[in-house]
Amino acid sequence: MSLRAKRSNLSNQRLLRRYASRNDTNKFMAANLIEIFHSIQGEGKYAGVRQVFVRFFECNMHCVWCDTPHSIGDTTRQYKEVDLEKVVHQIKELSNGAHSVSLTGGEPLLQAGFIKMLIPEIKKMKLPAYLETNGILPDELKKVIDDIDIVAMDFKLPSSTKCRSYWQEHEEFLNIARSKDVFIKTVITTDTGKNDVLQAADMVARIDPNILFILQPNTFDLNNGVVQKCVEFQNDCMKRLTNVRILPQMHKFLKVR
Repeated sequence: MSLRAKRSNLSNQRLLRRYASRNDTNKFMAANLIEIFHSIQGEGKYAGVRQVFVRFFECNMHCVWCDTPHSIGDTTRQYKEVDLEKVVHQIKELSNGAHSVSLTGGEPLLQAGFIKMLIPEIKKMKLPAYLETNGILPDELKKVIDDIDIVAMDFKLPSSTKCRSYWQEHEEFLNIARSKDVFIKTVITTDTGKNDVLQAADMVARIDPNILFILQPNTFDLNNGVVQKCVEFQNDCMKRLTNVRILPQMHKFLKVR
């Protein structure tokens, strides 16, 4: 196991212990957040819709290409502890024209206890709850899945992330999430291995071959042949799945958050 993979595994265990007491009680009424803002969703099935984004602080993974390193908690720990009432108020203030509320990060499911309390308040605003997640915390997903509407699930390929593999966690997670409007996106880099991509596609095919599977070219590798690599992977995945798309991070081109 590589040093990065060991670090990721230890971080995962440490963070789950840290947040366990919060997630096991309904009395915890505050969350560690980076920001709440209104913008355009730039990734996945719902690219182009406007959302209110609630960005949770801290992540249990350390993907080498992470585009929000300030939310991970490694190099800087600048966040705000915000109570439920204030979060709800800020969402309401920003909700005009929003399609949904994106719970993003970091990894929002580290704070599943808070999310479980927040979602009913989102539903009162007649807005869908949209979860953006790394897809490796199935036990935390179980706590909130009943009230989630849309699941944007990452598949973390070890050759891409340079972290350990999470095949079992991904399979458990997807089997839970499949009851909702779920789609999968996986970042493709110049280092991504074909075997990893096919293993992911085969897993999805076993569960439901109609689930949308998105190959997302790493923004940092766009000039290094990664788009052609996505095309080649798409050809292979389409032999297994009915809906495989190549979609970049549109918000990077639009220069919005």
